[in-house]
Amino acid sequence: MTDAQIEKIKFEEQIADSVTSFLLALREIAREGNGAQAVSLLLLEISQVLLAGARLGAQTDFTPREEFQPDVGPEADIDDLRLRLADMLEGVDAYTFVFDPYVPEVVESRLSDDLASIAIDLENGLRHFRAGNVDEALWWWQFSYVNNWGNLAGAALNALITVVAHDRFDTDFDADADQVEVADEMLESAPAAQP
Repeated sequence: MTDAQIEKIKFEEQIADSVTSFLLALREIAREGNGAQAVSLLLLEISQVLLAGARLGAQTDFTPREEFQPDVGPEADIDDLRLRLADMLEGVDAYTFVFDPYVPEVVESRLSDDLASIAIDLENGLRHFRAGNVDEALWWWQFSYVNNWGNLAGAALNALITVVAHDRFDTDFDADADQVEVADEMLESAPAAQP
C-alpha cells in the first residue's frame, strides 16, 4: 500500500470517527436533558464536527462510484431527539441567522430543528460508510456540508456562543427579556465543561 493510500484511509476513518462521535454525543446530550450543561457541550461537539466538515470542504470534490446513491435503508428516526432538544433548550431554541451572507436574508430557525437536520445528513453518510460505500459516504458528507449542515452548524454555533457571551460578559443581547432570563438560568446551574 502506498503512502497516499494509507493517508486516504486515515482521512476516511478520521471523518467517520468525528461523525460517529458527534452523533453519539448529540443523542447523549438530548437523553440527559440538562439544558445548563447542554449549551457548553453542544459548543464543543459542533466545533469538532465543523472541523471535520472543513477538512471535507477543503478537499477536491469526491466522486461517488455510482450515478445513483446505493440504498442503505431508511433514515434514522430523529423525531424523539429533536423533541428532547427542543424541550431542553426551551427559551433559547428559537433564533435567527443569515443563511447566505451574499444574499442577506434573515432566517428564523430552531436549534433543535437544525441539530436534527445535521444529524440526518451525517447519519446518512455514516450508513454508507458502514456499508463499505466509502466514496459515497465522503461524497455525501462533503456535498451536504457545503449545501446544508455546514451552514446550519455554523449558525447554531454562533447562537450558542451568543448565549454564553451574554451570560459571561453581560454583553448586549438582542432578544426578548424572557429568552435572556432563560439563558441566564440555564448557564448559572451549568458545571464547567471539561475539554
